[in-house]
Amino acid sequence: MPTVTVSAGARLHVGFQNLSLARQRLYGGVGIGLAEPRVTVTASPAETVDCVDSLGREYATRACDILEVPGVSITLEERLPRHVGLGSGTQLALAVFAATAVAHDLEPDIRDHAPAMGRGGRSGIGVATFEDGGFVVDAGHPTARFTTRPPDEGDWTVPPVVARHDLPDDWRFLVVVPDVAPGRSGESEDESMRAVVERADPAVADELAGVVTRKLLPAAAAGRLEAFGEAIAEIGRKNGAWYADAQGGVFRPPAGELVEALEDCPVLSGIGQSSWGPVVYGVTDRNHGDEAVSAAEDALSARGLEGEVLLSQAATSGATIRGGDAEP
Repeated sequence: MPTVTVSAGARLHVGFQNLSLARQRLYGGVGIGLAEPRVTVTASPAETVDCVDSLGREYATRACDILEVPGVSITLEERLPRHVGLGSGTQLALAVFAATAVAHDLEPDIRDHAPAMGRGGRSGIGVATFEDGGFVVDAGHPTARFTTRPPDEGDWTVPPVVARHDLPDDWRFLVVVPDVAPGRSGESEDESMRAVVERADPAVADELAGVVTRKLLPAAAAGRLEAFGEAIAEIGRKNGAWYADAQGGVFRPPAGELVEALEDCPVLSGIGQSSWGPVVYGVTDRNHGDEAVSAAEDALSARGLEGEVLLSQAATSGATIRGGDAEP
């Protein structure tokens, strides 16, 4: 039987442009696709769904239903850590869907089918980076449709991309994954987001609009690392003001301690927390990568934390598919 392999990089979620019901569009994600770490799945056509991993099996079952195929055999070759802020759920769901489609000689049509896979309900960053990689800003959703609850699962379209840029080859993103309790997901995340949206200060959204349009987008387009870092750090902190009550501070513990420590590292900028954390990130260049990694390892050690530290380029393309003719 033919075997298809789909591999996709993680993503960093810097924050949202608006969480207030007083503005016309809600959410509007800002994020970066990474070359590493990755999720990789293999698939071959089958008469039933076969996958040892329970979540992979759930996504494969849903993919087969959507595609109206009898089954698929899925193997997870590489995994992203779950619920740490790297987009593991979206990247796995879309990788499984794409692999299932191509294994059956079907076009994946990722953006159209992501809602049916339960993805893209708030942020469109994970879908956009799966498709094309890069630094991405999405348009968010019409506030009138969401109110304090998102639409029923699948009853939405993925937010359109309003800006995308490849970032310079010599930039490196520091990714720190402390070995602590995972961030929020599922119903817990939904409840927290509803609480945040119900009381979000619209003035923060107005401030963020200026940061995105006058600082972040020009820096990304021109490839100015320090200016880009300053902008994503500001976006992260302003988002943290919305989340402070829900997560115990501008950054959730212990991410806040790591952010504070890494802000003292002269070769790093743009220090922040990805999504609900606990992943902490920063941006540096190729020549200072080792120094940034050492600073992160020291920050973990000084706080008695175990964890993983890695460097990654920004992804310049989306998921890779081998073994079939379809593209994501």
